[in-house]
Amino acid sequence: MSKKKILVTGAFGFIGSNLVEYLVENNYQVLAFDRYNSDSSYGYLENSKYFNDIEFILGDIRDYDSVNKALKNCSICIHLAALIGIPYSYISPIAYLKTNLEGTYNVLESIKNLNTEQVIITSTSEVYGTAQSIPIDEKHRLNAQSPYAASKISADHLGLSYYNSFDIPLKIIRPFNTYGPRQSARAIIPTIILQCLNADNELKLGNLHVQRDFTYVLDLCDAYLKAIKCNELYGEIFNVGSNQMINLNRLIEIIFSKINIRKKILSDNARIRKKESEVERLQADNSKFVKFTEWSPKISLDEGIEKTIKWIKENHHRFNKNIYYV
Repeated sequence: MSKKKILVTGAFGFIGSNLVEYLVENNYQVLAFDRYNSDSSYGYLENSKYFNDIEFILGDIRDYDSVNKALKNCSICIHLAALIGIPYSYISPIAYLKTNLEGTYNVLESIKNLNTEQVIITSTSEVYGTAQSIPIDEKHRLNAQSPYAASKISADHLGLSYYNSFDIPLKIIRPFNTYGPRQSARAIIPTIILQCLNADNELKLGNLHVQRDFTYVLDLCDAYLKAIKCNELYGEIFNVGSNQMINLNRLIEIIFSKINIRKKILSDNARIRKKESEVERLQADNSKFVKFTEWSPKISLDEGIEKTIKWIKENHHRFNKNIYYV
């Protein structure tokens, strides 16, 4: 029996590279698509132990022709390509519309024209804004508290419009905060770990009162795999999260204890969002997804942080500890 071929967009980054390897391990043929660069660099997949098992294609998610060409002969598409840094969305909102909305259009239009078996669009818990009720199910109101969130809400609705108008085989996965090896220092867990590993006596963060729901990246990869196999999720949006919320101070204490260090915690104005734009709390209700797939996270936050610390220590050279990543 021949392997199904899956196109993963945004394949060279944090979630994408982990997912590509996970799919190869689970006997899929994978085409890794990411942005053209003159060095022909494949990001985190450059040194993957599965390098020879992966097919690579460089293009631009904003260009219909390159997306359409990549999707030909693929049975499944998992669309991850996006701009995700919230602070930069304040600087260049149009870049987020072009990548996140127009890029999603290019995927959807290609799926429609090529009759691909299925497409999974990747949403984000940021579309909910600060939780009005806990836990957050898929019926919770949407509230764009940043240009990034607005671009993702727009992409989600565009996807649903294609499902309703053209019957494309669409599923929308909505992950809550993902963490683990290969994540950018822009994200909260890596930035705490990196600052704990440097020589400074201070830990500089933004809003110290936020609460989040974290999922280890390989648990999210397993969620994608289960979503691929589930026929009940077409035309549906489904949350993926741990159903557990942790406040930032508790998260810091866990990381302090793992590294065996203490630092003075400061709220740095440069890292604080405007009050109306700050998402204060997020906690998933994953019961819909669990009902259809029996998915459950396997890696506890405690274990996942240990794995992330180990990876960052081994890859400390990849990060510039002297800058704030936007």
